[in-house]
Amino acid sequence: MSLRSWTHSVYPKFVGSAIAKIIGNNVQKQPDVFARTVKMYMYEEMVDGRKLTEIVNTDHENVKYLPGIKLPENVVAIPDVKEACTGADMLVFVLPHQFVKKVCEQMKGNIKPGAVAISMIKGFDISGGGIQLISNIIAKELGTECAVLMGANLAKEVAEEEFCETTIGSKTDSTGQLFKDLVEAPYFRVAVVKDADTVEMCGALKNVVAIGAGIVDGIKQGDNTKAAVIRLGLMEMIKFGEEFFPGSKRNTFFESCGIADLVATCHGGRNRMLGAAVVESDKSIKVLEKEILKGQSFQGPLVAREVYAMLEEKGLCDKFPMFVAVHKICQREMDPKLFISCLRSHPAHL
Repeated sequence: MSLRSWTHSVYPKFVGSAIAKIIGNNVQKQPDVFARTVKMYMYEEMVDGRKLTEIVNTDHENVKYLPGIKLPENVVAIPDVKEACTGADMLVFVLPHQFVKKVCEQMKGNIKPGAVAISMIKGFDISGGGIQLISNIIAKELGTECAVLMGANLAKEVAEEEFCETTIGSKTDSTGQLFKDLVEAPYFRVAVVKDADTVEMCGALKNVVAIGAGIVDGIKQGDNTKAAVIRLGLMEMIKFGEEFFPGSKRNTFFESCGIADLVATCHGGRNRMLGAAVVESDKSIKVLEKEILKGQSFQGPLVAREVYAMLEEKGLCDKFPMFVAVHKICQREMDPKLFISCLRSHPAHL
């Protein structure tokens, strides 16, 4: 089998650096399959007077976004996305979904024929009218096949090698198996399914539900209420799939990309943290991002806004009361204390 070089096409913060660690180690263990060097596109920043790429390449640690975790020495940070992707057989995307088109534009003309991609990006795009999955945008812009990876994978725990599972959605068996070989580890178990659209949809919608879980924490409700948020949120995710992704399989919602990711994010994710902060503060989302995430983006409010636009266009808001309430609370159009009334009036069954 020919050696495959790969590019980790990211703004490598929490998730990007965590997956880079896994892949950097795995390619060294499979020298008959993968080339040794991992090129990681990194948006350049200055940290204590030094370039972040320089720190990663000399100290082998992303000191700003994943401190205390050593990256393999074969992971090379590169600030130029064209240089990073040139010659790569495999492309791994981990960046905020609002930047995908811009990054793909920069990559055009530098993609190796036959290259394959995988997206770990959680969000939708509706800028062109109608819903667009991020994997489809990557595939269209770059002319590549694009699989997806979603699961209960809180980055810090992955980096610290605590056991977890994840789901790869791939429309072809060969690409799914190839990426499984690239990312699976003793502490990072991978299942491959063909229902790729549902896998990706779950990764986006769970962040909206997680904000709802955070709101429950912020208004000092207990575990019973949070369990209701998770169950009702899962119901809305399934209904959303039926409305916008005909053919989605209910079994997929019980993979790691579905219920497991939903539970993990509602208890430990940063969008849950945002939901609590929205209750405890009257600050805007942008201000909270700067204070809590050091300038990174909360993906939940963006997805909630996109979902709300889609529901409003189709006249479906009444069928998705939790999604609508989360959006309005994030926009400061609804008092977070009214969130419980949304749960009380929510249909009990699908």
